[in-house]
Amino acid sequence: MSKIINKIYKNNAIVYKVLLFLITVVSIVYLFPKAGQFKYDFNKGKPWQYENLYATFDFSIQKSEKEINREKQELTRINKPYFKYDSLVVLSVKTSFTDKVNYIQDNDTINLNQMLHLISTGNYIIDEVYKYGFIDVASQSKIFNENEIIYVRKANELSEFAYNKLMVYKEVLELITTNIGAAPLNNAENQLLNTLLEVLKPNVSFDNTFTQKALEESFKSISYTKGLITTGELIILKGDIVEERKLEVLNSLKNESESKVWTASNYIWIVCGYTILVSLALLMLLLFLKQYRTEIYENNNKVTFIFFNVFLMIFIQTLVIKYNSDFLYVVPLSILPIVLKAFFDARLGLFAHVLTVLLLGFIVPNSFEFIYLHIIAGIVTILSVSELHKRANLFISIGQITLVYMLTYFAFSIIKEGNASQINVYYFMLFAANGVLSFLAVFFIYMYEKIFGLVSDVTLLELSNTNTTLLRELNEKAPGTFQHSMQVANLAEAAANEIGANSMLVRTGALYHDIGKMLNPMYFIENQSTGVNPHNDLSAKDSAQLIINHVIKGIELAKEHRLPDRIIDFIRTHHGTNLVYYFYKKEQEQYPDETIAISKFQYPGPIPFSKETAILMICDAAEAASKSIKNPTAQSIELLIDKIVEKQKTDNQFVNSDITFREIEKIKKVIKKKLLNIYHLRIEYPE
Repeated sequence: MSKIINKIYKNNAIVYKVLLFLITVVSIVYLFPKAGQFKYDFNKGKPWQYENLYATFDFSIQKSEKEINREKQELTRINKPYFKYDSLVVLSVKTSFTDKVNYIQDNDTINLNQMLHLISTGNYIIDEVYKYGFIDVASQSKIFNENEIIYVRKANELSEFAYNKLMVYKEVLELITTNIGAAPLNNAENQLLNTLLEVLKPNVSFDNTFTQKALEESFKSISYTKGLITTGELIILKGDIVEERKLEVLNSLKNESESKVWTASNYIWIVCGYTILVSLALLMLLLFLKQYRTEIYENNNKVTFIFFNVFLMIFIQTLVIKYNSDFLYVVPLSILPIVLKAFFDARLGLFAHVLTVLLLGFIVPNSFEFIYLHIIAGIVTILSVSELHKRANLFISIGQITLVYMLTYFAFSIIKEGNASQINVYYFMLFAANGVLSFLAVFFIYMYEKIFGLVSDVTLLELSNTNTTLLRELNEKAPGTFQHSMQVANLAEAAANEIGANSMLVRTGALYHDIGKMLNPMYFIENQSTGVNPHNDLSAKDSAQLIINHVIKGIELAKEHRLPDRIIDFIRTHHGTNLVYYFYKKEQEQYPDETIAISKFQYPGPIPFSKETAILMICDAAEAASKSIKNPTAQSIELLIDKIVEKQKTDNQFVNSDITFREIEKIKKVIKKKLLNIYHLRIEYPE
């Protein structure tokens, strides 16, 4: 048992990757819908690439969503509206009219004939108003045709007549004035007019609930099929174009087949198939990291970060498909290559993006269109997104990505439909929303820096500001070292640009590489302004130890100020495993008969393990050594740089970095040119 535990402990990095791999595979497979997949792939307007297809079972031809919507629209158009007739309002109006007439009779001097005429006329008008009904203002605001047949519910009775039979305020007023007489009115007529205007109230209102209920009932009568395909019937011949009825039959066969495939017995087989496919994709990603990005592969934190981002994109996309597939293209998958390029490199970003899109192709509708759109957009993302610290760059890049989405969709649409009239503008809105959401990449980059301790160009830009606390302190305590760091940063940046390395990373690393010197600044010659050298009072061994310690102290200081690991790597490797040669030779001169322990005069390393750290080592040594030339000339500078770099090669300082001899030669050329510019001769001005 203890042997097994020891083995696991020794191989903990591999065990962790295996667990991470398994968890990611299980999580992705869990998200995928477990329905079966149709075994044929076809697209509208394209030829059928398989052998002649015959039906192996009976199935109905399903109507398209467009046809069903068209039928629903027709039913909605012919659906008759329902109105509610309130008889209680009529009784209330008649009661109120009678009470008011009796009041007039008791208080006014109106003769009996006038009173009888008043009552007769009023009751006639009320009966006419409520014969079909008096519609309220709110219901009038609905748009109905004058001659449209409507239903009016009166208690348990249902009447059917034209909408224009209902009275409106204007018609009621005309009815009253017609039956009372024209102005001027006598006292009795005037009182009747006022009474009727006061008591008459609408009693018919539009019944939206009942109308919708009737419409829904009519929807139930819609047939979702329009024909039957029997077993053995020819569906399509090889080479036939997939369009019109053939497309409808194939879509129906696909839906029926997928529903038949999914059963409790074959559920495990479907899951097994998904597991194999997802495992292969993620395994390819791991193998790519191991083969071409060894540094990332060996860092479990970075591997976790990459797998997490792949899973996150799949998780968001599957959620959208599950709840509303209409928003399929809103999900900004371009965030994945943007983020991975910001922290690593373009090639890894594109590789991970392509694998993610391929995995999503299993579950999205129109998978070929989806995959093509997103792979093209991913390529554009990788090619266009650069220097995220420049705000305008991100705006321009995302604008280009959105435009590519729209152009690609436009091309697919005209291929499918044969013209541009059927293009759905809604999709262009989705792509615009996708572009807006892509700006979340900046938020994700900031969040990931805090969670995973990674470094982006935005952070490098902030750190390279010489007003940061640490660099300002270096300038105050060790001004000579600060100036040296600035010169090295300029040399390293130019060299990195020449060979296509990360210039911002190497510049930032160069600014911080000697921060350990600020703790004992006077022991370093560039800070000795008084002419007093404290090393004169120390042994060569102690002096060497003080010099070597600036690397260790620098690392401690960087961790204390929470500098990213990628910057600390420059502090750690800028001297590699070189000797503090001056004091080593001094020790040999003092003790010629003794064997000198080289380890006491050697930097602890490690040696550079990237192009950027190798560039810094060369530039640091070159800039420091150039100060020792009393009369700098082009020849002396060239010989010095050649000698320094050859010594570093001989000492195997570059064996772990992926830098080539050709690139080293380019770096040397840049350094020589820059140093010549620094030490160029000036004309002597007359006094």
